[in-house]
This record gives sequence, C-alpha cells and structure tokens, in this order.
Amino acid sequence: MATDTGGRGGLAGAIGPALILGVVTAVAVAFLAFIHATTAARIAANERAFILRNLDDLLPRSEYDNDPLADIVYGFDPELLGRGEPSAIWRVRREGKPVAAVLQPITPHGYSGDIALLVAITVDGDLLGVRVTSHRETPGLGDAIERRRGDWILSFNGRSLVDPGAEGWAVRRDGGIFDEFTGATVTPRAVVSGVYKALQYFALHGEQIFEAPTGSNLAPTRLPESAP
Repeated sequence: MATDTGGRGGLAGAIGPALILGVVTAVAVAFLAFIHATTAARIAANERAFILRNLDDLLPRSEYDNDPLADIVYGFDPELLGRGEPSAIWRVRREGKPVAAVLQPITPHGYSGDIALLVAITVDGDLLGVRVTSHRETPGLGDAIERRRGDWILSFNGRSLVDPGAEGWAVRRDGGIFDEFTGATVTPRAVVSGVYKALQYFALHGEQIFEAPTGSNLAPTRLPESAP
C-alpha cells in the first residue's frame, strides 16, 4: 500500500520557516527593547547630571545633605509656572531642616518661544540664583540670558518679591531695575517675568512645598491680583 506523505511533508515544510521567522522576530523585539531601555537609562542619567551641574552652580553641596532630586513634590499652576502639567520641585535640606526649593518654571514669552528656567529660592523667599536650561533665542542677542554668555543672569541673586518690589520687577525700559539687551528686549523681559512669577508661586506654596509628603502634588492657588 502506498503511503501519502505529501501533506505531512508540506506541513513540516511550512512549520520550519514559520518557526524561524518567529524566533527571529522575538530576538529582534528583545533587542529593540534592550536598546530602548539602555537609551532611556542613558538619557535619564544625562538629564540628572545636567540638573546636578546647574544645582551645584546655584547652591554648593556643602550647604545641604539630602538628595534634592529624590526629595520632590509636584507643582501645578499654568499661570505662575507656565506649564500645562505638574513639574518637579526639588527640596534642599540640611539635617532635615528646609534650606531652599528649586522650581522649574517655563516662561512662554521669549522672542522664539519657551524659555525653561531653574529658580532656586531660600526658605525665607530670597533668590539663590537663576539658570536658563533651554531656549531658542537668537544667538548673539537673546542668548545673553545664559550664564556662559555673561553675568546678566546673576542680577537675580539675592532678590525677592520685596526687593525690588512689584514695580521693580521689569526691565529698565518698562520702569524696572533689570537691564535689557541691545536689540533684544523681549528675551530679558520674559525671563524677569518668569522669575517673578516663580517667586509668587513660592510665596503662596512655600509651607506646602517643604511639608508635603515626597512625591505628592500641590494644589494650584489663584493669584489675588495680576502678575507682570
């Protein structure tokens, strides 16, 4: 009696390539997942290093003994922080006592769009310093807001809501105390406004910032009056 092996052989022939394809696909997916995880970890490490460099520029590590990047709460106030989502606020402490908070406001009124800031404020509401972390302002003009381009950003050091007061929180052309740049008034005006609003946010939320549990969200508060 003749044995028909054609169907069985055809099935085996079909399974072989399918199995190989499945293995290759699984390996490719695993490889891509590994690359994604490795890249994400590298990006996170680079971001952390960048933030720490800026923090070191604003506040010597000898002034605190906690890990600010792990001691965080989240602030949400589109008007004062310029973001449509909660942003991390880093808390700086020494021996468990509050030293400063570092906010990450965005001012949307730059000449070329958003300008992202780091604003370090002492527990008493005084500015330790300000740094620009990203912007698209005009090279040679608006980029003077960067520390590496000049000393203008240092003009915020030691300032507060009451020094120079509401009217002083503007560029000189608008009646304030902060210098504008030749040919680029919009950029410094935006930064001054962003820093002032960050101080307002801290004045409204300072107690919550330091007392809230790590990782918690702070409720937004409406301003009683308009900000510049």
